[in-house]
Amino acid sequence: MFKGILKYDPTKEYYFEEGCYINELSNIEYDEAVSIVMARVPMGVKTRRHRLIDTFERYVILRGSGMVYVDNNPPEIVSKGDVVLFPPETVQSIENIGNDDLVFLAICSPRFVKKNYEDVDNKEG
Repeated sequence: MFKGILKYDPTKEYYFEEGCYINELSNIEYDEAVSIVMARVPMGVKTRRHRLIDTFERYVILRGSGMVYVDNNPPEIVSKGDVVLFPPETVQSIENIGNDDLVFLAICSPRFVKKNYEDVDNKEG
C-alpha cells in the first residue's frame, strides 16, 4: 500500500560514521529519485571528509551555523536558510561552529545508498 505521509520519529535518529546523527525522513525503494535526512552535528564537531558517487547532494541549513568545506575551495560559513550544493564526487565536510547543534536537511538524488558513500579521510589515511 502506498504511504504518502512519512511521520517524523525522533527516536529513529542514529549515529553515522561520518561524525553526525541522522534521521532518515524519506529513503525508500519506491521513491528512488530522492532521499531526505535530517542531520545533526553536535557543537564543536567536524564531519569526516567524504564524497557521494553518482549522487547529487544538497544541504538545507535549518538551525545553527557551520563552516562548510567543498573540494579545495576556501571554507565558507553557512547558517539558517542557506542551501549548499554538492555535485557527485564532490569532497565535502561541515563543522559546527555555533553554540548549539547544527541541524540541516541532506537531500540526495538519486536516493542515498551506502555503497555510494566514500570516506575520503579513511581512504587517504
